[in-house]
Amino acid sequence: MVMFLILLAVLAVAGFWLVGMYNGLVTARNTYKNAFAQIDVQLQRRFDLIPNLVETVRGYLKHERETLEAVIAARATAVSGLSAAHANPGDPAAMAQLGAAQGQLNGALGRLLAVAEAYPDLKANENMIQLTEELSSTENKVAFARQAYNDSVLAYNNRCEVFPSSLIANNFRFSQAALLDIPADKAAQVREAPRVQF
Repeated sequence: MVMFLILLAVLAVAGFWLVGMYNGLVTARNTYKNAFAQIDVQLQRRFDLIPNLVETVRGYLKHERETLEAVIAARATAVSGLSAAHANPGDPAAMAQLGAAQGQLNGALGRLLAVAEAYPDLKANENMIQLTEELSSTENKVAFARQAYNDSVLAYNNRCEVFPSSLIANNFRFSQAALLDIPADKAAQVREAPRVQF
């Protein structure tokens, strides 16, 4: 009888331990999904600023239609990339698409702001000053949100890989999550944030 109680106690402790590991994996997964939600909020704020920026610039940059169209097209691509990633945060293909789309948008915005430098009246425009300050602030928030997301993904992936929680992760289909990274071919143009100094 004593052996049966000891065996029962050991099984109960092992059961609680396994449940704790499973719950830890679920918590880590929810943490990185929440961190992605913060990226989603900041990117949406960024996307909302871009049409106002384009409209403010449009009157001054009549001869720069290609630049404006490139920004509009890049924004549309970035919005669709965010939608794909929002549907499945952590999915490697979705995160790669989002990273590439953000790189394209950063490049287009950088070109737009560089062209805007040549127009002193535009640089002095109150709307332009306010929009570029908001855009710069949002860029910083996106960078912080991306870092928090990547940190959360790293913690989750570590939990999925270390023994013994890897046994739980493999048996319950906890798959690795992808970092939000910038593709190597876009790295040079993206790592340098658009300059919005006026």
